[in-house]
Amino acid sequence: MVKENPSLRTDETEKGGNGRAARGPGRRLHGAIAHKLGTAILSGQYQPGDTLSGEVAFAEELEVSRSAYREAIQVLTAKGLVESRPKAGTRVLPRNRWNLLDPDVLAWAFAGEPDIQFVRDLFELRAIVEPAAARLAAQRRDKDDIKIMKDALAAMRRHTLATEAGRAADRDFHNAILNATRNDALLVLTASIGAAVNWTTQYKQRARALPRNPIPDHVRVYDAIVAGDPAAAAEAMGMLVDLALEDTASAMAR
Repeated sequence: MVKENPSLRTDETEKGGNGRAARGPGRRLHGAIAHKLGTAILSGQYQPGDTLSGEVAFAEELEVSRSAYREAIQVLTAKGLVESRPKAGTRVLPRNRWNLLDPDVLAWAFAGEPDIQFVRDLFELRAIVEPAAARLAAQRRDKDDIKIMKDALAAMRRHTLATEAGRAADRDFHNAILNATRNDALLVLTASIGAAVNWTTQYKQRARALPRNPIPDHVRVYDAIVAGDPAAAAEAMGMLVDLALEDTASAMAR
């Protein structure tokens, strides 16, 4: 059973005049509860098929309103993690029902120690999608796309990938490549690919600094896209993802 988390009553919320938790400037209360329960599910604390405690019991344990708890369950339901049925309660769904590419679900997966196979799955997805996207970007990019990529590279150099600002620039770079494909189906993956890039980069640095500087790998992709060379862009992006997986595998080995 999930234990009480004081942050639900401090960082994410403020006490109102009636003593109840009120919405503060940070994440809304039901978002904090969804984060707590989502992290517990992704970490394996709750297994597929497990039934969560009843609404009343959970609300009392977390010291939140029943409506906030219900809203949190709705969030988890929308992401495919749970389903609620009258009398049967709220049950954790099989993993193949989870929307694993949802940015929130990715954040919950990496809030603790992520499943190693899932990390590899993310890199396999990137290895399939991103080289093809780079190939299309080299054919279809315009001057605005190139400027965004160039600015992102400059920010990555300035801030480094050890900072949130640097990782945000990294996401901007990869997002710009997907946008440059002019393919609406690929654009649907923008948030998911960006989140996967962000969390795997953070994960690699948990125990120590990055073993090498990955920015030159990004520069090779950029140069090929600017040159309008689809084959070179795809090859450079494939190498970038492969090297990122090697770095991550090293982190996982530790």
